Amino acid sequence: MTEKLRFGIIGCGVIGRLHAEAITGLPDAQLVAVADSIPERAQELAEKYHVKPYSDFHEMLACEQLDVVDICTPSGQHGEEAIQVMRSGRHVIVEKPMDISRKAIEEMLRVQQEAGVKLAVISQHRFDPVTREVHDLVEEQAFGRLVLGNAVIPWWRSQAYYDSGAWRGTWELDGGGVLMNQSIHSIDLLQWLMGPVKSVFAYTDILVHRMETEDVGVAVLRFANGALGTISATTGAYPGASTRIEIYGDKGSAVIEDDQLSYLHLARDDREEVGPYGTGAGKRAQRTETADKSAAQDPAALAIRSHALQIADMMRAIREDGTPLLDGYAAKHPVEIILAIYESARTHQEVTLS
Repeated sequence: MTEKLRFGIIGCGVIGRLHAEAITGLPDAQLVAVADSIPERAQELAEKYHVKPYSDFHEMLACEQLDVVDICTPSGQHGEEAIQVMRSGRHVIVEKPMDISRKAIEEMLRVQQEAGVKLAVISQHRFDPVTREVHDLVEEQAFGRLVLGNAVIPWWRSQAYYDSGAWRGTWELDGGGVLMNQSIHSIDLLQWLMGPVKSVFAYTDILVHRMETEDVGVAVLRFANGALGTISATTGAYPGASTRIEIYGDKGSAVIEDDQLSYLHLARDDREEVGPYGTGAGKRAQRTETADKSAAQDPAALAIRSHALQIADMMRAIREDGTPLLDGYAAKHPVEIILAIYESARTHQEVTLS
């Protein structure tokens, strides 16, 4: 293995460009080649980073000495491509979701074990300092008994967004709509903080866009620890509002809003007993002024830093022969929750997760 880990990227669209920027910002990583079925897109990204472009990723695998390959293609292609890369002996980082079917996910896990390589799936917000802080507090049981956890994703995507790629908003390649594509990060964080989901009851609909899948969805959750929760998501909330992850327990509460800690109150920090009607007071973090656009309005506005942290975590796992924070076994949980939501919406029944 070379001193720097050598990376290739499959898929040179919006997310592929983000990965390229994150990789090239890491001192012990080297972007070597990129591939895309649209040659012009591969050429454009290759020229920007002075690497080799390919229109066929099989050719890239055959010609280049690569340690890690990032897969940034439509969701329904993730499993097939990851399997081929792993069988070539390379480690794999897959953009979310891991894949859109249970069968593909199980085959990815089987091949990963067979090939003896590492597999990581992007859930970059697990690496946000605020998320880590709240997760540490959960681990310390600082919130007491968890009773309620909510994820609210009121985003906006125009019809032009869905029309920009034939795969967007389709069952075959996107695997769903606002839940599988835009909301999976928030759903992952919710179940990472609150614990495994036991059952769901859900509704989904298409209310704004011309698309196969859903642009609005709501679900009621029961967690394995007995807590309840909700997911509410849409890409029809013009012009896009704040994403919120809310964690409530009998000894504390926290709200993460657009990746910042907007509220935290723990009983252990109170100097006086809270009265019978509670209090609205809490720790409000200093909010950093950011550009007008966020991922709620523009997927290209995603932060590079958290992606870089997750890629660095994968590099650590490779060098130490350890396990990435979000390996394939962890990454399948949010997909299973979303698939259960779709099943509930179709059957109008509560669905229990295995």
